[in-house]
Amino acid sequence: MKIVHAQIYPLLIPLIEPIKMSGETVCFAKTVLLGLKNNFGRTGWGEASAAPLMTGETIESLSANIKYLASNIKDLNWDNPDEYGQQLGKFLYANSSAKSCIEMALLDLYTQEKGIPLWRYLRTKRGFAEASIPKPLPLLRMLGGSIDKEITDAKRLHDEGFRYWKVKVGLLPVDDDLNRVETLCNLLKIDTVSVDANGAMGLEDAIRFCTSPKVRQLSFAEQLIPSNLPLSNFLELKNRSQIPIGLDESIHGIDELERFIAAGVLDGASLKLIKTGGLLKALDCSNLLEKHGLKINLACKVAETSVSAAATAALGFSINDLPWGFSMSNQYLKFDVCDSPLRAKNGHLEHGQLESVGLGVEPDIDVLRESLTGSLPSIEC
Repeated sequence: MKIVHAQIYPLLIPLIEPIKMSGETVCFAKTVLLGLKNNFGRTGWGEASAAPLMTGETIESLSANIKYLASNIKDLNWDNPDEYGQQLGKFLYANSSAKSCIEMALLDLYTQEKGIPLWRYLRTKRGFAEASIPKPLPLLRMLGGSIDKEITDAKRLHDEGFRYWKVKVGLLPVDDDLNRVETLCNLLKIDTVSVDANGAMGLEDAIRFCTSPKVRQLSFAEQLIPSNLPLSNFLELKNRSQIPIGLDESIHGIDELERFIAAGVLDGASLKLIKTGGLLKALDCSNLLEKHGLKINLACKVAETSVSAAATAALGFSINDLPWGFSMSNQYLKFDVCDSPLRAKNGHLEHGQLESVGLGVEPDIDVLRESLTGSLPSIEC
């Protein structure tokens, strides 16, 4: 299989409401979609979001690097997915989001040619029987805003079947966050409730938070302290915390994951395709976490469309269990670009939405054109 054409769409899609995190407030999804056409006339789709504070890639640099890779891969043979990472690495160092986008489109094409869903291909790579059926993925919903809004949203979403939650913390004084978390945990009772500070807390505040009796019901606390702190700080937090500790911004690939596991500083990790450099490397990371009995949260960047959600879900369907849930962020978009967007059913995503060959979803070209950033046109190569 060879690539004969690429079309790149830098998109700006409004969110239903702003999402406040440490260091930024997200009002629009800044994401890039890629269509790769092969020599058999099929088109495979990939997506990656700009995440300057996580991967160092802006939408401008991400679009340029995807174009650079797409222009250089046309003369190669893409019949062996196990070689994708090495082949892409010959053209570009780092830039994990751009590589993830290209790999996603290639895997979509590969599994289309094989006549199987992408999730089934990944599932058989993990040793499952080809005909085995995966469990539905538990979808995690973020809560934010005033406590009254959080309570209202939690009640509404709970009625819709959601049982996995993430509360953004670190923007308020610790005592205020503790009171919020206690209120929400009492409301949601036996649900899986987590918090995420996006590295906004200092070590002392993080320890005070994790040792408070008000957070005992939490299932895990994600990235409380900055990723650039010494490893000894992570170890002290893990040893003193009364609740499981998860890492996100600290983990970009398997090398970092191995280092943190060896140091004994985490109970689990959040995997994003834009951090690991693609599905196959994320699959390796999930295997390593399971090998060590550690928990997994799968997440799309805030916010991505059903293209990225379908790829991340394919990884989820290949994993035995997701005790920390799946953050499917197309739920936060005002509109999706796909003809049949992925939707929650009773708080879960079922594999039946992705039964067609390949990725299982396809964007509407007219919607893509209408959603271009304005400052960046679509790119053809």
